[in-house]
Amino acid sequence: RVTTSKRSLNLSASPSLWTSFADGRVRLRIDNSCPQTPITVHQMFKESLEKYGSLNALASKKNGKWEKITFSEYYCLSRKAAKSFLKLGLERFHSVGILGFNSPEWFISAVGTVFAGGIVTGIYTTNSPEACHYIAHDSKTNIMVVENQKQLDKIMQIWNRLPHLKAVVLYKDSMPERRPNLYTMEEFLELGDDITDAALDDVINSQKPNQCCVLIYTSGTTGKPKGAMLSHDNITWTSAHCSRAGDMQPAEIQQESIVSYLPLSHIAAQIYDLWTGIKWGEQVYFAEPDALKGSLINTLKEVQPTSHMGVPRVWEKIMEKLKDASAQSGFMKKKMLSWAMSVSLERNLNCSSSDLKLFWTRLADYLVLAKIRNALGFSCCQKHFCGAAPLNTETLNFFLGLNITLYEAYGMSETTGPHCLSGPYIYRQHSCGKPVPGCKVKLVNEDTEGNGEICFWGRTVFMGYLNMKDKTKEAFDEDGWLHSGDLGKLDKDGFLYVTGRIKDLIITAGGENVPPIPIEDAVKKELPIVSNAMVIGDKKKFLSMLLTLKSVLDPDTSDPTDILTEQARDFCQRTGSKATTVSEIVATRDRAIYQAIQEGIDKVNMNATNRVHCIQKWIVLPRDFSISGGELGPTMKLKRLTVLEKYRAEVDSFYEE
Repeated sequence: RVTTSKRSLNLSASPSLWTSFADGRVRLRIDNSCPQTPITVHQMFKESLEKYGSLNALASKKNGKWEKITFSEYYCLSRKAAKSFLKLGLERFHSVGILGFNSPEWFISAVGTVFAGGIVTGIYTTNSPEACHYIAHDSKTNIMVVENQKQLDKIMQIWNRLPHLKAVVLYKDSMPERRPNLYTMEEFLELGDDITDAALDDVINSQKPNQCCVLIYTSGTTGKPKGAMLSHDNITWTSAHCSRAGDMQPAEIQQESIVSYLPLSHIAAQIYDLWTGIKWGEQVYFAEPDALKGSLINTLKEVQPTSHMGVPRVWEKIMEKLKDASAQSGFMKKKMLSWAMSVSLERNLNCSSSDLKLFWTRLADYLVLAKIRNALGFSCCQKHFCGAAPLNTETLNFFLGLNITLYEAYGMSETTGPHCLSGPYIYRQHSCGKPVPGCKVKLVNEDTEGNGEICFWGRTVFMGYLNMKDKTKEAFDEDGWLHSGDLGKLDKDGFLYVTGRIKDLIITAGGENVPPIPIEDAVKKELPIVSNAMVIGDKKKFLSMLLTLKSVLDPDTSDPTDILTEQARDFCQRTGSKATTVSEIVATRDRAIYQAIQEGIDKVNMNATNRVHCIQKWIVLPRDFSISGGELGPTMKLKRLTVLEKYRAEVDSFYEE
């Protein structure tokens, strides 16, 4: 067989383990530990349709009432959407961008995209127009599906710079004004009526499990998002096997019901809500768009899901809400709660089995804890998962006190979400469990304490980064193991503990990735008086910043002195301040300068990729960073962990309630 295409001229007949082309194919990591036959997303849906066709699949609230559709209806609507995408000119391996809060329309558009041979690309609703443009341009978005006027406005601003964009579909708000190639969801679903089933089936049947069907954009440390390409096999294998490792039940045993509220552009929610939901016949209830501002609890109370996944910030918010409520309750209630929680926590931490202890725990649960779980919407919830960022001990123990064990999962966009999972049968405190059966983990470059870089192997591992050959090559070693950039250790029983991040990417308590360097650079650019800026926010609710001012260096020791540099003094004069030293600015909190700094930070915040990237608090330190001070390494590289330790009091003051 002679191939003319240069790209498929591989030395071996089988394709490589990775690619950076949207239409590329990869060699699947099939071995004795994961021998299952690869299938496409359509094949997975067809199998579920035969088993679960008449069961309810999606539930959303319209005018205060839950409207439900079955798997049969869901499948038909997805086919309808696929035909309409084809009618609008969706090209093979080009993308459909979806920009909006979780809804049946989001799911139907996603499944329809895959059926039509396109690539699903979720976009964060908090993204700026420029960030949307980067993704739409990079992924050759042909059709954009947007939730409302606010999101539509972003696309209108950039449409003329998107040569591939052919149409936009609006799914929530009514149409502001007619304009060509802009459709409501109802109009869109009718567009493909003249496309035959046979024509759609031809497209579906030409799809292969080792081709791309989903793009997840990750924020790289360099600030440029990378599009992680996921294959049909990544999606279908992960949906089947990772969920079972977490003990999610197939609907023939028990139909799981879950609440969908975390951003679907993030792999965690997409794999847990959308794809696993199809695989096992789950009933998915959609929360309100203001879920994370507080309405989530109401939805949970109404739905009483059987399984729930949250990022650490969600669990923290629930904890804070309960602590507030408890603080306002009467003396007796407070006493009862703290007694019940301490009994439960002790039992869960020590797993002691004395009859008396068991009696007290059961009594505490019956009298107090069960009522609280019911009020939270967790009275039927058998599994509570946490992923996307590490959980702190306080939160873990708080929930153990309510007799709720939080099962931590660990993975990345590049492993289709969870590669390691905890669950009812695989649990050890502070660990994110074990690799899913069929997946492997190894540590490389271990230090004396057994911390090494975590590397992944298995059918969860992604295809590569779209249009980024070099970045893709960097991600894999020569044997095809994916390097995570995370540090971790394994115990003797194979439980994995994640201990840190190699590249200091900040992961907020909400599970959002924030590359600190672009923000720090922007602040320094905006404020010429600033010498060093360091973003803080790992496992925190918001970002804060430590600032140092430019000062003259001691000619002998190269240590910073107290005297401001010329550039810094110019800045002071322009703001109307007479200051000439760092100490007088800090000691008096010089009003003119502090106001100018705040204005500069406000400007940087205005241009942030999204709200999560905004700096909310800052402090000016009394001395610039230096090698002798320990904040800078020999090559003047910022030693972030040292800075955090050295200025712990200042940092803690940002986050005190």
